[in-house]
Amino acid sequence: MATTDLRIAVIGAGHGGKSMAAELATRGFAVTLYNRTPANIEAVKLRGGIELITEDGRELFGRLAAVTSSLEEALADVQLVMVVIPSCGHRDVALKAAPHLTDEHIVLLNPGRTGGALEFVQGLREAGCTRYPVICEAETFLFAARSTGPAEARIFRTKFSVPVAALPTTHTDEALVVIRKAYPQFIPAKSVLHTSLNNMGAIFHPALTLLNAGWIESTRGDFEFYMDGVTPATARVLEALDRERVTVAAAVGIRAQTASEWLYRAYNAVGDTLHDAMHANPGYAGIKAPNRLQHRYIFEEIPCSLIPITELGKQYGVDTPTICAMTHLANVVHGKDYHREGRTLERMGIKGMSVGELHHYVDTGER
Repeated sequence: MATTDLRIAVIGAGHGGKSMAAELATRGFAVTLYNRTPANIEAVKLRGGIELITEDGRELFGRLAAVTSSLEEALADVQLVMVVIPSCGHRDVALKAAPHLTDEHIVLLNPGRTGGALEFVQGLREAGCTRYPVICEAETFLFAARSTGPAEARIFRTKFSVPVAALPTTHTDEALVVIRKAYPQFIPAKSVLHTSLNNMGAIFHPALTLLNAGWIESTRGDFEFYMDGVTPATARVLEALDRERVTVAAAVGIRAQTASEWLYRAYNAVGDTLHDAMHANPGYAGIKAPNRLQHRYIFEEIPCSLIPITELGKQYGVDTPTICAMTHLANVVHGKDYHREGRTLERMGIKGMSVGELHHYVDTGER
């Protein structure tokens, strides 16, 4: 059981939010769960918590301190705010939360995807926030997890470590003192440029969904996403996406991990190829594919993971043809123009910055 008086708000009641709220609650933390749609948390509110199946098969009940659709209520009297929603909602949360956030809050985006902390801080700035919290982003989500019912969740695997950085970097260490009371798996990253450009959701999620579109529609996702959906051919597309991401990172002045290196660090999974490494990861076993194409693996990852990588590439002279191809396919499949609603350099507040200016901003917070 937890021995800390740390009070935590979990923003979002989807797969990740319910799993994290339940897991924290089973260890004795006082957790408030927020979701903007009351109907989505009605069952949790009636039960007073969430049934959780842990990765070792235990069935536990996480009793929550509060369940609410009021953001003001959720943020009151808590220190750590875990934002666990699709990253396309980060800006909206920043705009709505700005009046209720103070410099005593620590906000962690789980995860930030590409440029999450940058966009969140820019949103607070545009909303006229006067008492800025410490804004952090995680490189990826700590759990492989699923919501299995209205008030039920399951955790398949917990990653060994997840890097976290604050914006500015000077606040990372102080934020982690608090964050690690909840999860010691969080470790310091060099900056939000590293957490953003080591975003593996950008590589694994949208391309696999699009390349398996026919199978997803015909079976409603009744196959194992990372086992059946990752074939030698689809893995080669992932490798091409990964090379473009790593090249953009180099242009921004950082050394990003390859997807294979990340799999080893996060899951201790190894292989001669990306295909082999993904199939060697037991944490992926049993995870079903999306049951529809209108899924966050496209409507989140394209605008908030791939498009910001393309935007950074354009600003710093790197072509991203495979990423652009995936974006075009997503636009066709969804009938959208994700370039218009994506996480642009303007929305991240970094348009026109040189590489040196960008590093100065993320390290110090000074423009």
